[in-house]
Amino acid sequence: MPTAARLVAALCLALLAFIVSEQVKPQLPEGTDFGYFNWVNSGLGVLCGWLVMGPRAGRGFVGGINNGLTGVGALLFWGLFVHGAYEMFRLAMRNRYDGPFDAVLAIFEEGVEFGTALLVPHILITLLIGAVLSGLATDIAWKRWR
Repeated sequence: MPTAARLVAALCLALLAFIVSEQVKPQLPEGTDFGYFNWVNSGLGVLCGWLVMGPRAGRGFVGGINNGLTGVGALLFWGLFVHGAYEMFRLAMRNRYDGPFDAVLAIFEEGVEFGTALLVPHILITLLIGAVLSGLATDIAWKRWR
């Protein structure tokens, strides 16, 4: 059921995903074609906000912070998984894998490679502050518009 908390959580994580996507671009190899990178991440932010954070709203101050951290954790997991799967599919079309097991394993290997680009202090700080603010904004929206 649509609620204000779900909407606020979706918008907050979409905005955070867009901001972090812009911060990640300089960390990736030069000449990388980003295509719909920002929009895919923002879409994942909307889904994680709506499905993960929204239903967990209304548990107080500390619960709101934990909710934000959980939402950002889910966003990171699904973002790395989706981009790893896309990269695996792109390489599979070039016959880079010996079999299906190698291709499935490559999803996680590619995700870990993309995850190393996130291990920069300013990106980690942005994720942490964004998680706290998103969780608190979702909790405030739940209290204000029940």
